[in-house]
Amino acid sequence: MLHLSNSVLMKKQTCLRLERPVDLDSYHLKERLTENDDFVLVPAEAWHKLLSWYDMMDDQPPLERKVVDLPSTVKVEVYPVEVYLCLSSNLESTVSGRFSRADKIHAIHQKIRQHFNVPETAESRLWMRNTDSSSERLRNLNMTVLDSCLSSGMTVIMEIRNADGTWPTSRPQITRNSDEDSYQGPPGVCGLTNLGNTCFMNSALQCLSNTPPLTEYFLKNSYLEELNFTNPLGMKGEIAEAYADVIKQMWSGRHYSVVPRVFKTKVGHFASQFLGYQQHDSQELLSFLLDGLHEDLNRVKKKEYIELRDADGRPDQEVAEEAWRNHLRRNDSVIVDTFHGLFKSTLVCPECNKVSVTFDPFCYLSVPLPVSKERVMEVFYVSLDPTAKPTQYRLIVPKAGRVIDLCTALSQATGLPPSQMAVADVFNHRFYRIYQTDEFLSCILDRDDIFVYQLSSGCVDQDGEEVVMAIYMRERSHYRDYGSGSNSYGTSLFGHPLLISVPRNQCTREDLYQLLLKRLARYVRALDPSEEVEEEEEEEEELYKAQTNGVSDDEGEEDSEETGPSNKEEVTQESSQTEGRNNCQSEASPSSEGEEKAEEEESSSGPDGGRSTEEGQSACGTSDTNNQNATDGDQSVGAEPSSKKEKDEDEVEEEEEYGSCAKANKRIPGRQRYTERRKKALFTMQAVNSNGTTERGMGELDGSFSFSSQPYIAIDWDPDMKKKYYNENEAEKYIKHESMDVPHQKITVQLQECIALFTTVETLEEENPWYCPTCKKHQLATKKLDLWSLPEVLIIHLKRFSYTKYSREKLDTIVEFPLRDLDFSGFLLKKSVNSTEPPCRYDLIAVSNHYGGLRDGHYTSYARNKDNGQWYYFDDSKVTYATEEQIVTSAAYLLFYQRQDKIRRPTIPPPIPSSTQTENHISSQTGDGMDGAASCVSMETD
Repeated sequence: MLHLSNSVLMKKQTCLRLERPVDLDSYHLKERLTENDDFVLVPAEAWHKLLSWYDMMDDQPPLERKVVDLPSTVKVEVYPVEVYLCLSSNLESTVSGRFSRADKIHAIHQKIRQHFNVPETAESRLWMRNTDSSSERLRNLNMTVLDSCLSSGMTVIMEIRNADGTWPTSRPQITRNSDEDSYQGPPGVCGLTNLGNTCFMNSALQCLSNTPPLTEYFLKNSYLEELNFTNPLGMKGEIAEAYADVIKQMWSGRHYSVVPRVFKTKVGHFASQFLGYQQHDSQELLSFLLDGLHEDLNRVKKKEYIELRDADGRPDQEVAEEAWRNHLRRNDSVIVDTFHGLFKSTLVCPECNKVSVTFDPFCYLSVPLPVSKERVMEVFYVSLDPTAKPTQYRLIVPKAGRVIDLCTALSQATGLPPSQMAVADVFNHRFYRIYQTDEFLSCILDRDDIFVYQLSSGCVDQDGEEVVMAIYMRERSHYRDYGSGSNSYGTSLFGHPLLISVPRNQCTREDLYQLLLKRLARYVRALDPSEEVEEEEEEEEELYKAQTNGVSDDEGEEDSEETGPSNKEEVTQESSQTEGRNNCQSEASPSSEGEEKAEEEESSSGPDGGRSTEEGQSACGTSDTNNQNATDGDQSVGAEPSSKKEKDEDEVEEEEEYGSCAKANKRIPGRQRYTERRKKALFTMQAVNSNGTTERGMGELDGSFSFSSQPYIAIDWDPDMKKKYYNENEAEKYIKHESMDVPHQKITVQLQECIALFTTVETLEEENPWYCPTCKKHQLATKKLDLWSLPEVLIIHLKRFSYTKYSREKLDTIVEFPLRDLDFSGFLLKKSVNSTEPPCRYDLIAVSNHYGGLRDGHYTSYARNKDNGQWYYFDDSKVTYATEEQIVTSAAYLLFYQRQDKIRRPTIPPPIPSSTQTENHISSQTGDGMDGAASCVSMETD
């Protein structure tokens, strides 16, 4: 009978020929031997009997073989797996080794250590390499050779960790020009490179790195024995190993800054929300990381199902102990030992008064901050008085209020009725948004530039007698943009926009021009009397050019558009010799000295010199290619500028220039000389879209404007006219109201107040009801949380980001938290019954900070080094000394506290900070990854 657990192969002298080995390890069989013909299998007990009867031949050892458990059967392994063993430092020096498929990878690991004399203290890892040179990690040393897919002919490589904590195959980028190996700074005082909006990850890693029990666990390699590769909820040990690599590098004392690229890749692989380089929440990253480390290091290999029981009137002590035991039956790791506590949850049904008591574990406390019902807003008030500068006010408004509440608050300061106010958000010289009075103030951020404009009358309706116009300032470039496919001039916005109310019967160009002159009088210099007089000059116009055989006007326009730059220059030269051309003059509107430029201005493109539209080009003017050398003089007064076209005697038509244009003169043979009277203007006007770019035709035959929606008018300035008549310094001036001198007092609360708020009774929201087992339906029960037991390291999450159905905001409340002796004895339900109970006093060890708002921001951290007790400030790759006075700020987001009985005294004296040390020894200010930090820091401007 074959003994399956330990079989041996007995040599058959007549059928089996064995090569004489050099040593026992190289003794192997020939290929393709057949059982019972070439060899016989006998159980170990029979083999020992045979040895006692007949003994063995000299120099021929027994050929022992193991029984392997294959997926469908068990089989004696006649031919074991033969692999090559080597070190990563010398791949040429290999040695062969034979292992059973039932052997664990740990046996191969020990074989390499023994053969190559690798010290037991050296940390190593194994790789298996196929014949095609592709390598794969052998992570689980407790896995069998069969399960690891190792086959004969493959190579197993041992890699030994460097002294600086890196691996030879994944050495990080050098972050300073100096030799990193020569740097011997304080362990743990090491920055983390920003890979691009990864400051949230760096901040959380620095706080965990300075958590003594967790860091020592990894530095002592205790994690290697507890890696759980079979946990379906885990990450196959990859997150734990990647985190260990970062910690070992940071605490090697050989790096100014570490590049956590491999760790970032692993996190994104197992948590898709962290893929890419978007901004994230450090608390969300911390939550994922602690959960991932727990599952990767869970000592419970097979979790059992446990049915949770309600208290049902049992004593709290009994229920709490039962809950903690059940928790440890499924969750047992260094994370549980260090960070997990227990709180009591009490739910009361509002209908039947059913009380449900459960005890649940927690990894961190998310405590709310007291929320104020008011907010402070800063606005700029723009009066109707053209000589008055804008005034900046600081107002107190309801946080859940509407725009009308903002107007009411401003009305109390100015005496102006709220109905005569228009509120707008100004961004980049244009109106980002014009608010309605019934909109919520929550859509206005603290960083927005809010302008409140006084209107001439209240309650301006869309169909009323007055229309509210948005006025933009634009500057025209000196040159046309031919590269964009058009020959129009480019424009760019400047200055502050305006909101004005204009009677509909005064929406003509001339009336609007005069109205704007008065409104801009504070910073726009009026024309001198000498410049306002009408001037006479004679111009010569050639009516026909190169039109033969009845070529139509449309064909002429096509030819003109196809004319290249050289042809345009020729036409321009001739035009300059004749000092301009005009055969179509509107009698109702004054014209300018550089009228052709006024036409070109009305066909100008947006700030990027982009496109032109048919409406934006002159409807009765010659092709713009014939006007590019117009005099750089003053523009038309804003009444409809007229343009000129050559026409046959039989083709006289009426054409519009934004609603008005005079009839074209009939054909006059040869050349004609005439006298033109025109008046200078400061600027021209153009209807545009809300961005101030796309131009639209406007106006009727009588020169008035008509609008189907919110009108936007651009005041276009010639660069020379703007430089001469527009005072930019005066336009930017404003007055600060006395309310701005009152310092803005931020709300300050104590950390104990936040914890007390955490333990208050609250009613569940409609989106999260509780199912009452007595009523048999979901109820909006009241809920109360109480602390029962606290962990060694307590993480407190300050809930600064507030999300409600109506608003989203970040709370900048200053939470004053103690650095030492944080006493929780008043918050714990579980009272100490003997002296063996741990104390309830904690000391601060790390803080994660968030600067900025909801849309963007930047994360940093403060941390106390466990070896020297010195506080440091970590800002990505930059590390500086910190004092205790600097730690408590309104940016504090995550607080790390350690129980006092677990805190070890510093093993080395703290360094004496100096400016030289700060710059040369602990501050990494290279450019590695900091462009990512710059994009992340756009708010403080990440």
